[in-house]
Amino acid sequence: MPLRISNLRLPVTVPESDLPQHLARRLGVPTGDLAQWRVLKKSLDARSPYDLQFVYTTLVELSETLTKSSRIPFANSIDIQSYVPPAFDDAVPGSEPMPERPIVVGSGPAGLLAAYYLAIKGYRPLILERGEAVKDRVASVRQFDRGGEFDREDNYLFGEGGAGCFSDGKLTCRLEGPDVDWVLQSFVECGGRPSLVYENRPHLGSNKLPMICRNYRRKIEALGGEYKFGCQLEGISIRDGRVIGIHTSAGDMACGQLILGIGHSARDTYQMLYDLGVPMVQKAFQLGLRIEQPQSQINHHKYGRPEYEALLGAADYSLQARGPKSVFTFCMCAGGIIMPSISEPGMFCSNGMSNSRHDTPFANSGIMVTLEPHEFGNSHPLAGMHLQQQYESVAYQLGGSNYLAPIQTAQDFLKGRATHPSTKPDCSYQRGVRPAQLDYVIPPVVADAIRCSLPIMDKKLRGDFLKQAILVGPEMRGSSPIRINRDMTTRQCPNIAGLYPVGEGAGYAGGIVSAAVDGLRSAREIVRQFMPLQAQPSIT
Repeated sequence: MPLRISNLRLPVTVPESDLPQHLARRLGVPTGDLAQWRVLKKSLDARSPYDLQFVYTTLVELSETLTKSSRIPFANSIDIQSYVPPAFDDAVPGSEPMPERPIVVGSGPAGLLAAYYLAIKGYRPLILERGEAVKDRVASVRQFDRGGEFDREDNYLFGEGGAGCFSDGKLTCRLEGPDVDWVLQSFVECGGRPSLVYENRPHLGSNKLPMICRNYRRKIEALGGEYKFGCQLEGISIRDGRVIGIHTSAGDMACGQLILGIGHSARDTYQMLYDLGVPMVQKAFQLGLRIEQPQSQINHHKYGRPEYEALLGAADYSLQARGPKSVFTFCMCAGGIIMPSISEPGMFCSNGMSNSRHDTPFANSGIMVTLEPHEFGNSHPLAGMHLQQQYESVAYQLGGSNYLAPIQTAQDFLKGRATHPSTKPDCSYQRGVRPAQLDYVIPPVVADAIRCSLPIMDKKLRGDFLKQAILVGPEMRGSSPIRINRDMTTRQCPNIAGLYPVGEGAGYAGGIVSAAVDGLRSAREIVRQFMPLQAQPSIT
């Protein structure tokens, strides 16, 4: 009899290995009567800094002897209930022949998990990636950080793993259910730690993501899939409302099923799709600045006892403030660094990341505002993208035209005054910083909202948020400003059969896990319709 036990609270000093005895005590049975158990969810309750607790939800199987008896001692309650986890919808392959292997454009989370599922089901996908393999990509971004030239095809945003490969590796997701579980388990199978499947705010770490992306590739290739690096999508051939082929920098390819996992920064591809007539609309998106402060201040706020820091590592935070517009923290990187998020030469944009050890002396987070389509300036479907480009170009110029980060102290920003050029605040951005007035790198409505909200956030952290804080900006890649239209059932573009827009770039996700789930679900619809290629030996 499977039971779900929720709201089991234990001090953070209690190791997970002690869970069986606490579960047995909650149920009123001997520990030996727990046939199996596993954690479904684990979160940290830090409301009282001197009494931090982990809150567990677990699934328990009782012994057959106990379940057959009538002496189960506990009463059914809201915290102890019979529970059968919902099953993953593993598609039954269809019977329609597939003339060519499916092609996946982009190897970020959406494209990667779509390709992985197709490979597992026998469809031998072809993955096209405009950037390089992850090993070469790591070398390229390190060279850029040291002051090297910007490579528009091999950078923090383009290459194996997409922007997700260097985006901190947070697996927080508002979605839940068997599709999310399947995605998280696949991360574990490809090198993530087992606890990722149940942690409330799981984090892979930017240092672990390249290895995980490489492991996905090896599994996909072992199952008959193929990668082509340095291969950019340049056009799509459509006949009678159906995809029949694509044009790439490596030549033309026949294609009937095309998954577009292009990411939210492939602006040239957005333009190509718009010129082709692929239906798309404006979408609200998040933008703002990135704030950085000493990690020790955040630890001081959250941990009332010094042993907690040694046990739990660098502390994080999540803040929200309501004023003229809602402002919220995003992608908080405890013990992390500020990094560039640049997809075009002559522009600057910031982001943040942290390694799995969270071991730098800095904490940083996006301070984000949602900009609605009516605030973009015009009704063109790409207006949000053009707005991003406008402010990123200004930021590049303020940084001295060498991809330095425009920087301003939080106190100067609040007072509306420029940080003096001689000021060189500490900052984790490796390429270097240049003092500037950050009102110029974000729309006025966003600057006003952030200026109103920062003191409120500081009050919530009892003065540990703005003390010694600096701001860098802009941060423009919180989400895509564009949504590519698709049918919610078939997951294909209206009137373009065989075209599947997926993930953040298509406007249907907001993070690694949600993008991965979105790619998985579109791949599943292909499987439902078509026969596996392993059953069609003539397909190459």
